[in-house]
Amino acid sequence: MSMVTLGSTQITVNKNGFGALPVQRVTLDEAVCLLRRAYDGGIRFFDTARAYTDSEKKLGQALHHVRDQIYIATKTAAQTAEAFWKDLDQSLTLLQTDHIDIYQFHNPSFCPKPGDGTGLYEAMLEAKRQGKIRHIGITNHRLNVAEEIIESGLYETLQFPFCYLATDRDLALVKKCKEKNMGFIAMKALSGGLITNSAAAYAFLDQYDNVLPIWGIQREKELEEFLSYMDQPPVMTEEIQALIERDRQQLSGNFCRGCGYCMPCPAGIEINTCARMSLLLRRSPSAQHLSEKGQAMMKKIEGCLHCNACVKKCPYGLNTPKLLADNYKDYLEVLAGKPM
Repeated sequence: MSMVTLGSTQITVNKNGFGALPVQRVTLDEAVCLLRRAYDGGIRFFDTARAYTDSEKKLGQALHHVRDQIYIATKTAAQTAEAFWKDLDQSLTLLQTDHIDIYQFHNPSFCPKPGDGTGLYEAMLEAKRQGKIRHIGITNHRLNVAEEIIESGLYETLQFPFCYLATDRDLALVKKCKEKNMGFIAMKALSGGLITNSAAAYAFLDQYDNVLPIWGIQREKELEEFLSYMDQPPVMTEEIQALIERDRQQLSGNFCRGCGYCMPCPAGIEINTCARMSLLLRRSPSAQHLSEKGQAMMKKIEGCLHCNACVKKCPYGLNTPKLLADNYKDYLEVLAGKPM
């Protein structure tokens, strides 16, 4: 079993964190069964957020009876101290707990610091003093903000996208966190579904002894796949390395990671799916994408307002309208029977 300690927090768990964003898409009963199966299978770290609709409620319902045997991380996207306390109290209530192990600022566009005028970091410190949170963390998608976060020395954990499509700057973040004894929680380890070989994804991340991956799990089949890695963690083989290299070649450059921070779109376009449709068609069964529902979704691209709101919100600096147009062109060619 591969284990990891999250920096100075001394939280030590196996490298199978449960990302609870997807459980908001299933019923309460389904979520409770899934979460309890995860616990029974040995998963001890669960990550959610106030912004994930009813995810916290489902997590609390499923695991409140084993609270002292698990670690819970959740997040607030609050912009003010007042909103911070409201989020924290609501999270504690829904999670049916009196404390949160890691409380994280949720993808802020800046690094909250003491004296910055927002009162956010001061609220974190007070919440920790009161025992409502154990450790102060932060999540982000912006490299420059993440780099500032690490250098600030203010945070015990950083949650950031990390997978085998990582750039040199991404790898430098992981290295710097280790040097600073700061926990690194890897989100988007499957790159929003573009990485389809979970064993390869696991083997890559397992090379970094300070990284805890959180896998976004919605279905029992997915969960069982990751639970099987408890006793037999995938290792980096020549075959897996070759697969990773092929994926890196195909997915290099500008592509949509599906993070969804560009949403909602004023024209109703499902940007985080439509802007990577070409890759989805290549890398997953196409029938669902080419259904009437899929065609209606893609047709909305014709109504793009070119307002560039998505460009301003994209943490990766993508030219999203161009990505949408290119993906729509590819999509229409596939519908017409042309090979990609």
